[in-house]
Amino acid sequence: MAQSAGKKLGNIVIWVLMALLVVGLTGFGVTSFGSSVSSVGEVGDEPIPVNDYFREVVSEIAAEEQQQGRQISIAEAEQAGILTRVRTRLTNRAALDNEAARMGLSVGDERVREQVVSAPAFQGIDGKFDRAAYQGVLRNRGISVTEFETGVRKDTARTIIQGAVVGGVPAPKVQIDTLLGYFGERRSFRWATFGPDQLAEPLPEPSEEELTAFYQANTPDFTLPQMKRITFAWVLPEMMIDSVEIDEDAARKLYESRSAEFQRPERRLIERLIFPTEEAAAAAKATLDDGSATFQSLVEARGLTLEDADLGELTQAELPTEAGEALFALTEPGVAGPFPTDLGPALFRMNGILAAVDTPFEEARAELTEELAQDRARRVISDMEVEVEDRLAEGATLEELAEESDLELGTIDWWDASGESIASYDEFRDAALTLTEDDFPTVIRLSDGGIFAMRLDEILEPRLQEISEVRTKVLAGWEAEQTEERLRVQASELQAQVEAGAPLSSSAAPVDDATGLTRDGFIDGTPPALVSTAFELEEGGLAILEGFGNVYLVQLTSIAAPDPEDERISLLTQLLSQQATQSISLDLYSAFAEALGQTAGVRIDNSTLAQIHTQIATQ
Repeated sequence: MAQSAGKKLGNIVIWVLMALLVVGLTGFGVTSFGSSVSSVGEVGDEPIPVNDYFREVVSEIAAEEQQQGRQISIAEAEQAGILTRVRTRLTNRAALDNEAARMGLSVGDERVREQVVSAPAFQGIDGKFDRAAYQGVLRNRGISVTEFETGVRKDTARTIIQGAVVGGVPAPKVQIDTLLGYFGERRSFRWATFGPDQLAEPLPEPSEEELTAFYQANTPDFTLPQMKRITFAWVLPEMMIDSVEIDEDAARKLYESRSAEFQRPERRLIERLIFPTEEAAAAAKATLDDGSATFQSLVEARGLTLEDADLGELTQAELPTEAGEALFALTEPGVAGPFPTDLGPALFRMNGILAAVDTPFEEARAELTEELAQDRARRVISDMEVEVEDRLAEGATLEELAEESDLELGTIDWWDASGESIASYDEFRDAALTLTEDDFPTVIRLSDGGIFAMRLDEILEPRLQEISEVRTKVLAGWEAEQTEERLRVQASELQAQVEAGAPLSSSAAPVDDATGLTRDGFIDGTPPALVSTAFELEEGGLAILEGFGNVYLVQLTSIAAPDPEDERISLLTQLLSQQATQSISLDLYSAFAEALGQTAGVRIDNSTLAQIHTQIATQ
C-alpha cells in the first residue's frame, strides 16, 4: 500500500515540476547575490536553494494578488503567513531529501529516464521524446540537464518516503460514524401552525400611548439610512412619443416588411419516423393501431429520441403532398402514414395545431406606430445627447437644461435600496453609488435609449422619522407584534396540554408532519428554523418558534439512523472517509518532516532571506 501511494505521489510531483517548466516559473531567480550564496539554509546536509525560495514566494504572492485584485507588499505577505508557509514547505522538503540521502534511498537512471521521456513538454511533433526539444526547454529556463535530472531523482526518492509514511492510513471509524450520524441522521416530527386566523379574539384598537411605546422601542425600524439628495435631468423615449409624428406610409412599410409576423398560414407540430422499407413502416403502424406500441416506443426502438424525430412547426406546403394532406386533415393529435419521403417511408405524428395568423394593417397600426415612434424618439435623444453634453461643458446647470430642452428635472433622496422612478435603472444606481459633491454632471445613457445627468446636492445623515410620517408602518408593526405574542400564548397553552398527554391536534391550529428528514431538509412554506429546531429536540420533545408571521409548535416523534440504502449516504461516507484520510495523512506527513528536521538540525540564513525579500519588493 505504501509503495503504491509513493509511486502515485511521485508521479504527481513530477507533473508539478513539469508544469513549472511549461509556465516558465523556473526561469526566474535571484541574480544579485553572486555564486557564493546558493541557499537560504540547510536541513542536515541538504541545502534549501535560494532560487527555490525566491520562486515559491513570488508564485504565492502572485496568487494572493490575483485573489485580492491588487498588489501586496512583502510586509503584507509576511503578515498573511505566506513567507512562513513557504519556509515550512521548503524546510520539510529538504528534511525528506536529507533523510533519503542518509538512508541511501535513490532511484536508478532508468526510472529517471522513464519520467523524462514520458513528459509531454519534451515530445516532438510525432509524439515521441525529442532530445533537442528537451535540451532546448531546459536551456531556455536556465536549467542544466544534470540539475533537472537531479531534481527528478530527488522528487521521486522523496515521495517514496512520503508514501511509506502516509500510505494506508485509514480514517478512524468512530470519526466517520460520528460525522455520518450527524449529517445523515433522520428525524420525523409534526407541527401545529398558529397563524393570524387562529387568534382567539380580534386585536383591540391600539391607544396612542401603545403606538408611541412601540415606536420608541423600535426606532431602528423607523430610521432612514444615509441618503444622497440628487438632482437629475432626464428624458426617456416614452416622454417624447407625443411630440414625434409618424405618417401612415412608414407604418405600412414596416407592416409589409414584417408580413411573415402578421400573415402566417396554419401550421402543425410534426414528428417523423423513417423506416428502411414499406413493410417495416406498415408493421410499425399496425402496432400503433392495435395499441401494442406507442410512437415514442417505436422511436426508441430505432435507437433514436423524440428530439431526433422532431420537425418543428410546418405548413402543409412544407410537407410531402400526401403526408401534408393527411396531417392537415386531422382535427386532433394523431399518427398518419406511412407516406413516401426522400429518405424512405415514414410515419408522421401531429402533436398540435397552430392556427393561421391574419392580422390586417388596421389592427396592427397602433402597435407599429408606437414602435416607430419609440425608435424615432431614441434617435432624437441620441442627437440631443451631443448638444446636452456641450451645454454641460459650458457650465449650464441641470435647471437650465430642463428649461432649454426636453429634459425633465427631478430630485430623489437616494440610497442603495431605492427602486422608484429613475432609481430603477442600473445605470443610475451605478452612477449614484460613486457620486460625490465634486463631480460635474455628465450625460449617461440608459438601457432603453434615454439619457440623464445628475448632481449631488447633499448627504443626508441617518434620520429618525417622526411618528406621524410612519404611522401606518408603526401600526402594522404593533399589530404583528401583538399577534405573535397572542399566538405564542396559544401555542404555550397547547404545549402544556400535549405535555399532559393530549394530542397535538387538540387545538384548531392545522397540524402537518414530516418523515425521515435530514439536517439539510427543507419544508416549503415554513421557516428554515423549523427543521433545525427539530434536530435540537429529544424524542417526544416540544418547542415553539416564530417565522413567516406565524407561530409553530413542533414535536419530535422519532429519530432514525442514516439510511444505508440512500445513495447520498453512500456518497457522503466516501467523501468523509477521503477527507478524513487526507487530513490525517497531511498532518502525519508534516509531523514526520518536522521531526526529521529537528533530528537533522535546521539552519536558516535570515540575512539572505532579507536580501531576497528586498529584491522581490523592488521588482
